[in-house]
Amino acid sequence: MSKPTFHLLVSLVGHSIKKQNTKFRECIGPEERLLKTLRYLATGCTFTAIALHFQRGERTIGVIVEETTKAVWDVLKDKYMAMPKLEGWKIIADRFYELWQLPNCLGAIDGKHIRIKKFPNSGSANYNYKNYPSVILLGCSDADGFFTSVECSFAGRSSDGGVFRISEFQHWLERTSDIPSSKELPHDEGGIKFPYYYVADAAFPIKKNIMRPYPERNLDNKKRIFNYQLSRARKTIECAFGMMTQKFQIFMTPIRCRKYSTIISVVHCATVWHNYIRKKDGILYTTHDTSGTNTQPSNVHSDIAATENSKKF
Repeated sequence: MSKPTFHLLVSLVGHSIKKQNTKFRECIGPEERLLKTLRYLATGCTFTAIALHFQRGERTIGVIVEETTKAVWDVLKDKYMAMPKLEGWKIIADRFYELWQLPNCLGAIDGKHIRIKKFPNSGSANYNYKNYPSVILLGCSDADGFFTSVECSFAGRSSDGGVFRISEFQHWLERTSDIPSSKELPHDEGGIKFPYYYVADAAFPIKKNIMRPYPERNLDNKKRIFNYQLSRARKTIECAFGMMTQKFQIFMTPIRCRKYSTIISVVHCATVWHNYIRKKDGILYTTHDTSGTNTQPSNVHSDIAATENSKKF
Protein backbone atom coordinates (compact mmCIF):
# COMPACT_ATOMS: atom_id res chain seq x y z
CA MET A 1 0.00 0.00 0.00
CA SER A 2 1.45 3.36 -1.01
CA LYS A 3 1.48 6.38 1.29
CA PRO A 4 -1.23 8.30 -0.68
CA THR A 5 -3.42 5.19 -0.61
CA PHE A 6 -2.97 4.92 3.16
CA HIS A 7 -3.84 8.60 3.70
CA LEU A 8 -6.96 8.13 1.57
CA LEU A 9 -7.87 5.12 3.71
CA VAL A 10 -7.49 7.25 6.85
CA SER A 11 -9.80 9.89 5.40
CA LEU A 12 -12.41 7.24 4.55
CA VAL A 13 -12.34 5.26 7.80
CA GLY A 14 -10.92 7.75 10.29
CA HIS A 15 -14.25 9.19 11.40
CA SER A 16 -15.53 5.69 12.29
CA ILE A 17 -12.60 4.76 14.54
CA LYS A 18 -11.76 8.15 16.05
CA LYS A 19 -12.18 8.35 19.83
CA GLN A 20 -12.91 11.36 22.00
CA ASN A 21 -10.06 12.72 24.15
CA THR A 22 -10.61 13.16 27.87
CA LYS A 23 -9.04 15.58 30.32
CA PHE A 24 -7.06 12.71 31.85
CA ARG A 25 -5.53 11.20 28.72
CA GLU A 26 -5.26 11.52 24.95
CA CYS A 27 -6.80 8.71 22.93
CA ILE A 28 -5.02 6.78 20.18
CA GLY A 29 -5.54 8.46 16.80
CA PRO A 30 -7.07 6.81 13.72
CA GLU A 31 -3.71 6.70 11.88
CA GLU A 32 -2.10 4.63 14.63
CA ARG A 33 -5.15 2.40 14.90
CA LEU A 34 -5.01 1.63 11.19
CA LEU A 35 -1.24 1.08 11.35
CA LYS A 36 -1.59 -1.44 14.18
CA THR A 37 -4.37 -3.28 12.36
CA LEU A 38 -2.45 -3.31 9.08
CA ARG A 39 0.65 -4.63 10.84
CA TYR A 40 -1.37 -7.37 12.50
CA LEU A 41 -2.88 -8.51 9.20
CA ALA A 42 0.25 -8.01 7.10
CA THR A 43 2.71 -9.81 9.39
CA GLY A 44 0.59 -12.31 11.31
CA CYS A 45 2.25 -11.25 14.59
CA THR A 46 0.60 -11.91 17.91
CA PHE A 47 -0.98 -9.13 19.93
CA THR A 48 1.95 -9.42 22.35
CA ALA A 49 4.54 -8.70 19.64
CA ILE A 50 2.60 -5.71 18.31
CA ALA A 51 2.09 -4.40 21.86
CA LEU A 52 5.87 -4.50 22.46
CA HIS A 53 6.56 -2.77 19.14
CA PHE A 54 4.11 0.10 19.71
CA GLN A 55 4.58 0.23 23.50
CA ARG A 56 0.88 -0.34 24.16
CA GLY A 57 -1.02 -2.85 26.20
CA GLU A 58 -1.80 -6.25 24.75
CA ARG A 59 -5.48 -5.87 25.59
CA THR A 60 -5.47 -2.45 23.93
CA ILE A 61 -4.13 -3.95 20.70
CA GLY A 62 -6.84 -6.61 20.74
CA VAL A 63 -9.60 -4.03 21.17
CA ILE A 64 -8.13 -1.83 18.41
CA VAL A 65 -7.96 -4.73 15.94
CA GLU A 66 -11.50 -5.80 16.77
CA GLU A 67 -12.98 -2.30 16.36
CA THR A 68 -10.91 -1.25 13.34
CA THR A 69 -11.50 -4.37 11.24
CA LYS A 70 -15.24 -4.09 11.77
CA ALA A 71 -15.20 -0.36 10.91
CA VAL A 72 -13.15 -0.92 7.74
CA TRP A 73 -15.58 -3.59 6.54
CA ASP A 74 -18.64 -1.47 7.30
CA VAL A 75 -17.24 1.63 5.56
CA LEU A 76 -15.57 0.13 2.48
CA LYS A 77 -17.83 -2.79 1.55
CA ASP A 78 -20.51 -0.66 -0.16
CA LYS A 79 -17.93 1.09 -2.36
CA TYR A 80 -15.23 -1.52 -2.99
CA MET A 81 -17.30 -4.71 -2.80
CA ALA A 82 -20.73 -3.61 -3.90
CA MET A 83 -22.91 -6.16 -5.71
CA PRO A 84 -23.06 -5.08 -9.38
CA LYS A 85 -26.29 -4.11 -11.07
CA LEU A 86 -27.54 -5.24 -14.48
CA GLU A 87 -25.05 -3.28 -16.57
CA GLY A 88 -22.24 -4.12 -14.16
CA TRP A 89 -22.81 -7.85 -14.67
CA LYS A 90 -22.63 -7.38 -18.43
CA ILE A 91 -19.30 -5.58 -18.09
CA ILE A 92 -17.96 -8.44 -15.93
CA ALA A 93 -19.16 -11.03 -18.47
CA ASP A 94 -17.50 -9.12 -21.32
CA ARG A 95 -14.30 -8.98 -19.32
CA PHE A 96 -14.36 -12.75 -18.75
CA TYR A 97 -14.74 -13.30 -22.49
CA GLU A 98 -11.98 -10.80 -23.26
CA LEU A 99 -9.45 -12.31 -20.85
CA TRP A 100 -10.36 -15.99 -20.61
CA GLN A 101 -12.54 -16.59 -23.71
CA LEU A 102 -15.50 -17.79 -21.66
CA PRO A 103 -18.77 -16.07 -22.63
CA ASN A 104 -21.70 -15.21 -20.33
CA CYS A 105 -19.60 -15.80 -17.19
CA LEU A 106 -20.44 -13.63 -14.17
CA GLY A 107 -17.79 -14.83 -11.73
CA ALA A 108 -15.89 -17.69 -10.15
CA ILE A 109 -16.89 -19.28 -6.82
CA ASP A 110 -14.80 -21.25 -4.37
CA GLY A 111 -14.21 -21.81 -0.67
CA LYS A 112 -11.03 -21.30 1.34
CA HIS A 113 -10.15 -22.71 4.75
CA ILE A 114 -8.92 -19.98 7.11
CA ARG A 115 -6.72 -21.54 9.79
CA ILE A 116 -7.66 -20.56 13.36
CA LYS A 117 -6.61 -21.51 16.87
CA LYS A 118 -9.02 -23.98 18.43
CA PHE A 119 -11.53 -22.42 20.79
CA PRO A 120 -12.10 -24.10 24.17
CA ASN A 121 -15.07 -26.47 24.29
CA SER A 122 -15.61 -26.19 20.52
CA GLY A 123 -15.23 -29.91 19.91
CA SER A 124 -14.66 -30.94 16.29
CA ALA A 125 -16.97 -28.36 14.72
CA ASN A 126 -14.10 -26.45 13.09
CA TYR A 127 -11.81 -29.44 12.46
CA ASN A 128 -11.46 -29.92 8.70
CA TYR A 129 -10.18 -32.70 6.45
CA LYS A 130 -6.75 -31.01 6.34
CA ASN A 131 -6.35 -31.81 10.05
CA TYR A 132 -6.50 -28.34 11.53
CA PRO A 133 -9.32 -26.10 12.87
CA SER A 134 -10.62 -23.51 10.43
CA VAL A 135 -13.50 -21.39 9.25
CA ILE A 136 -14.56 -21.39 5.61
CA LEU A 137 -14.49 -18.27 3.47
CA LEU A 138 -16.90 -18.56 0.53
CA GLY A 139 -15.84 -16.04 -2.09
CA CYS A 140 -16.81 -14.95 -5.58
CA SER A 141 -14.51 -12.95 -7.85
CA ASP A 142 -14.68 -11.22 -11.21
CA ALA A 143 -12.28 -11.70 -14.14
CA ASP A 144 -9.59 -9.41 -12.65
CA GLY A 145 -9.40 -11.00 -9.20
CA PHE A 146 -11.65 -8.57 -7.32
CA PHE A 147 -13.99 -10.08 -4.76
CA THR A 148 -17.63 -9.37 -5.61
CA SER A 149 -19.11 -11.33 -2.71
CA VAL A 150 -17.71 -12.99 0.45
CA GLU A 151 -19.18 -14.92 3.38
CA CYS A 152 -17.21 -16.22 6.35
CA SER A 153 -19.21 -17.80 9.16
CA PHE A 154 -19.07 -21.52 8.35
CA ALA A 155 -17.50 -24.30 10.41
CA GLY A 156 -14.39 -25.87 8.92
CA ARG A 157 -15.81 -29.41 8.92
CA SER A 158 -18.33 -28.44 6.19
CA SER A 159 -17.70 -29.03 2.51
CA ASP A 160 -17.75 -26.33 -0.16
CA GLY A 161 -20.97 -27.71 -1.61
CA GLY A 162 -22.64 -27.84 1.80
CA VAL A 163 -21.54 -24.29 2.58
CA PHE A 164 -22.90 -23.07 -0.75
CA ARG A 165 -26.31 -24.66 -0.13
CA ILE A 166 -26.82 -22.76 3.13
CA SER A 167 -25.13 -19.51 2.07
CA GLU A 168 -26.85 -16.20 1.49
CA PHE A 169 -25.30 -16.14 -1.97
CA GLN A 170 -27.25 -19.27 -2.93
CA HIS A 171 -30.52 -17.72 -1.77
CA TRP A 172 -29.71 -14.49 -3.60
CA LEU A 173 -28.89 -16.39 -6.80
CA GLU A 174 -32.25 -18.19 -6.74
CA ARG A 175 -34.30 -15.03 -6.17
CA THR A 176 -32.40 -12.20 -7.84
CA SER A 177 -33.58 -10.39 -10.94
CA ASP A 178 -30.39 -8.36 -11.42
CA ILE A 179 -28.67 -11.03 -13.50
CA PRO A 180 -29.00 -10.34 -17.25
CA SER A 181 -31.34 -12.51 -19.27
CA SER A 182 -30.05 -15.24 -21.55
CA LYS A 183 -27.97 -14.21 -24.56
CA GLU A 184 -26.69 -15.92 -27.69
CA LEU A 185 -23.13 -17.19 -27.45
CA PRO A 186 -20.48 -15.65 -29.73
CA HIS A 187 -20.07 -17.38 -33.10
CA ASP A 188 -23.25 -19.40 -32.51
CA GLU A 189 -25.38 -19.45 -35.64
CA GLY A 190 -28.15 -21.56 -34.13
CA GLY A 191 -29.80 -18.62 -32.39
CA ILE A 192 -30.03 -20.52 -29.08
CA LYS A 193 -29.85 -18.25 -26.04
CA PHE A 194 -27.65 -19.32 -23.15
CA PRO A 195 -28.07 -18.09 -19.54
CA TYR A 196 -25.44 -16.17 -17.61
CA TYR A 197 -23.67 -18.31 -15.01
CA TYR A 198 -20.91 -18.67 -12.39
CA VAL A 199 -18.09 -21.19 -12.67
CA ALA A 200 -17.10 -23.49 -9.80
CA ASP A 201 -15.17 -26.69 -9.16
CA ALA A 202 -16.56 -30.21 -8.85
CA ALA A 203 -17.52 -29.73 -5.18
CA PHE A 204 -20.39 -27.42 -6.14
CA PRO A 205 -23.76 -28.54 -7.55
CA ILE A 206 -24.62 -27.92 -11.18
CA LYS A 207 -27.52 -25.52 -11.61
CA LYS A 208 -28.95 -23.17 -14.19
CA ASN A 209 -26.56 -20.41 -13.10
CA ILE A 210 -23.71 -22.62 -11.82
CA MET A 211 -21.31 -24.33 -14.25
CA ARG A 212 -18.94 -27.04 -13.03
CA PRO A 213 -16.47 -29.25 -14.94
CA TYR A 214 -17.18 -32.73 -16.28
CA PRO A 215 -16.06 -35.61 -14.01
CA GLU A 216 -12.53 -36.81 -14.70
CA ARG A 217 -13.67 -40.25 -15.74
CA ASN A 218 -14.57 -41.01 -19.38
CA LEU A 219 -13.43 -37.69 -20.81
CA ASP A 220 -13.35 -37.23 -24.57
CA ASN A 221 -11.65 -34.34 -26.37
CA LYS A 222 -14.69 -32.05 -26.27
CA LYS A 223 -15.21 -32.53 -22.54
CA ARG A 224 -11.49 -32.10 -21.87
CA ILE A 225 -11.42 -28.82 -23.82
CA PHE A 226 -14.52 -27.65 -21.96
CA ASN A 227 -12.88 -28.39 -18.60
CA TYR A 228 -9.78 -26.51 -19.69
CA GLN A 229 -11.75 -23.42 -20.74
CA LEU A 230 -13.73 -23.57 -17.51
CA SER A 231 -10.55 -23.79 -15.42
CA ARG A 232 -9.15 -20.66 -17.12
CA ALA A 233 -12.03 -18.64 -15.72
CA ARG A 234 -12.24 -20.52 -12.41
CA LYS A 235 -8.62 -19.77 -11.54
CA THR A 236 -9.51 -16.10 -10.98
CA ILE A 237 -10.96 -16.88 -7.54
CA GLU A 238 -7.88 -18.97 -6.71
CA CYS A 239 -5.68 -16.05 -7.75
CA ALA A 240 -7.78 -13.68 -5.63
CA PHE A 241 -7.28 -15.91 -2.58
CA GLY A 242 -3.56 -16.16 -3.36
CA MET A 243 -3.08 -12.40 -3.73
CA MET A 244 -4.94 -11.76 -0.48
CA THR A 245 -2.85 -14.36 1.34
CA GLN A 246 0.40 -12.84 0.10
CA LYS A 247 -0.69 -9.35 1.13
CA PHE A 248 -1.81 -10.44 4.58
CA GLN A 249 0.52 -13.00 6.15
CA ILE A 250 -1.93 -13.57 8.98
CA PHE A 251 -3.47 -16.28 6.78
CA MET A 252 -0.15 -18.17 6.84
CA THR A 253 -0.56 -18.91 10.56
CA PRO A 254 -3.53 -19.71 12.81
CA ILE A 255 -5.56 -16.60 13.67
CA ARG A 256 -5.52 -16.13 17.44
CA CYS A 257 -8.46 -14.08 18.69
CA ARG A 258 -10.53 -14.36 21.84
CA LYS A 259 -13.83 -13.91 20.02
CA TYR A 260 -15.19 -15.80 17.03
CA SER A 261 -16.74 -12.57 15.73
CA THR A 262 -13.30 -10.91 15.66
CA ILE A 263 -12.00 -13.64 13.34
CA ILE A 264 -14.91 -13.02 10.97
CA SER A 265 -14.21 -9.27 11.05
CA VAL A 266 -10.51 -9.85 10.32
CA VAL A 267 -11.29 -12.02 7.30
CA HIS A 268 -13.92 -9.61 5.94
CA CYS A 269 -11.55 -6.69 6.46
CA ALA A 270 -8.77 -8.48 4.54
CA THR A 271 -11.05 -9.17 1.56
CA VAL A 272 -12.27 -5.59 1.22
CA TRP A 273 -8.73 -4.29 1.78
CA HIS A 274 -7.58 -6.58 -1.03
CA ASN A 275 -10.10 -4.92 -3.37
CA TYR A 276 -9.12 -1.45 -2.16
CA ILE A 277 -5.36 -1.97 -2.58
CA ARG A 278 -5.73 -3.74 -5.92
CA LYS A 279 -7.90 -0.94 -7.28
CA LYS A 280 -5.60 1.86 -6.08
CA ASP A 281 -2.12 0.34 -6.48
CA GLY A 282 -2.61 -2.92 -8.38
CA ILE A 283 -2.09 -3.90 -12.02
CA LEU A 284 -5.01 -5.47 -13.87
CA TYR A 285 -4.72 -8.46 -16.14
CA THR A 286 -4.02 -7.84 -19.82
CA THR A 287 -5.16 -9.81 -22.83
CA HIS A 288 -2.77 -11.93 -24.87
CA ASP A 289 -1.98 -10.36 -28.24
CA THR A 290 -2.59 -12.90 -31.04
CA SER A 291 -2.44 -10.44 -33.96
CA GLY A 292 1.24 -11.03 -34.59
CA THR A 293 2.24 -7.45 -33.68
CA ASN A 294 3.23 -8.27 -30.12
CA THR A 295 6.94 -7.81 -29.48
CA GLN A 296 6.88 -10.44 -26.74
CA PRO A 297 8.04 -13.90 -27.89
CA SER A 298 5.03 -16.16 -28.43
CA ASN A 299 4.90 -19.63 -26.92
CA VAL A 300 4.61 -21.44 -30.25
CA HIS A 301 6.39 -24.61 -29.20
CA SER A 302 4.03 -25.23 -26.29
CA ASP A 303 1.02 -24.73 -28.58
CA ILE A 304 2.39 -27.27 -31.06
CA ALA A 305 3.12 -29.72 -28.24
CA ALA A 306 -0.40 -29.32 -26.88
CA THR A 307 -1.81 -30.03 -30.34
CA GLU A 308 0.28 -33.15 -30.71
CA ASN A 309 -0.73 -34.38 -27.26
CA SER A 310 -4.42 -33.88 -28.04
CA LYS A 311 -4.04 -36.17 -31.05
CA LYS A 312 -3.00 -39.02 -28.78
CA PHE A 313 -6.41 -39.14 -27.08
